[in-house]
Amino acid sequence: MEQNTIVGVIGAGTMGSGIAQVAAQAGHTCYLYDANSATLERALTGLRGTIDKLVAKGKITAEEGKAITDRLRPATNLKDLAPCGLVIEAIIEDLAVKKKVFTDLEAFVAEDAVLATNTSSLSVTAIAAACSRPERVIGLHFFNPAPLLPLVEVVPGLATEATLASRLMALMQAWGKTPVVCKDTPGFIVNRVARPFYGEAIRIFEEGIADMPTIDAAMKSAGFKMGPFELMDLIGNDINFTVTRTVWEAFFYDPRYKPSFTQQRQVESGRLGRKSGRGYYSYADGAMPAFPAVDGAVSTPIVERILAMLINEAADALFWQVASAQDIDLAMTKGVNYPKGLLAWADEQGAAHWLGVLQRLQATYGEDRYRPSPLLLKASTDRSSLR
Repeated sequence: MEQNTIVGVIGAGTMGSGIAQVAAQAGHTCYLYDANSATLERALTGLRGTIDKLVAKGKITAEEGKAITDRLRPATNLKDLAPCGLVIEAIIEDLAVKKKVFTDLEAFVAEDAVLATNTSSLSVTAIAAACSRPERVIGLHFFNPAPLLPLVEVVPGLATEATLASRLMALMQAWGKTPVVCKDTPGFIVNRVARPFYGEAIRIFEEGIADMPTIDAAMKSAGFKMGPFELMDLIGNDINFTVTRTVWEAFFYDPRYKPSFTQQRQVESGRLGRKSGRGYYSYADGAMPAFPAVDGAVSTPIVERILAMLINEAADALFWQVASAQDIDLAMTKGVNYPKGLLAWADEQGAAHWLGVLQRLQATYGEDRYRPSPLLLKASTDRSSLR
């Protein structure tokens, strides 16, 4: 795919605007479309302001800034996307809505145009099934904020043309991104493997083992930039809960991914996190959460329990060939800023250590939630690397 390929982005929210900025900065003329004209105008104004700030900081020249701004074009109708060789959809996580958009879009773009979805947890194959040419549909999952976070999950669906993933991998690299390729399975890599970071933290809180600030402090002491409750507030509890529920349902209600009442009540009460001024913590008047000092006696049991579940999930993703070991570790470090790749982390203490943590949890609770991955069992038995 060449630099003169015109790119279209559907959805002028934070994610769509960010993707449009990335495409324009990479040299592409980019049409940004939103059904809400006010949202579209607000997004374009915001993008111009962002580019102006990059110029003011000396990140780009004034000439480069003007060229980028000139490449950003409004699209007030899907018909305006007709010249696009690549269209990236970044709208609400609703399968029916996405399918309709793709069906409508096919009437306007050329037969060889590539249609990509930025879905974080829905089936690329199901979205493509709405199209007369499903072979040109692929997942391109960016991470928020798209201009800053390098990871892009490239997700071919069941019908995706065989060479399309490699073409899009090359394009993402040309855009300065770090692409990883993964199977079209629930949550792909990051949103699947990361579920225990939130779910097990909530479980520890619900059991009364530790309060939220202590759990967050423990995980930060292990090298995570943010604790689970702090991060859920940043992401938005509504978004995080929706992804959790979607992955749980897509895995046929596997108990490992079961949502919690604690998070559901946060959403029901409107405590969505930073964007609403209140989540697990209060952000009134610009306040930010404070975290206690924790010693090893407090932090180690918390960290080991959450980390064992994360490692088990990464091992299971590798066992089921969702992605390569390298791409799984790359995804977690580049997509959600984990301090280490989980498979590499597991190897530091050995699979047997983490298997022991899971077996103790399974013995305590008697739940399938804590069942070890076959790959973790194998690596523990033959003392092999998970990678």
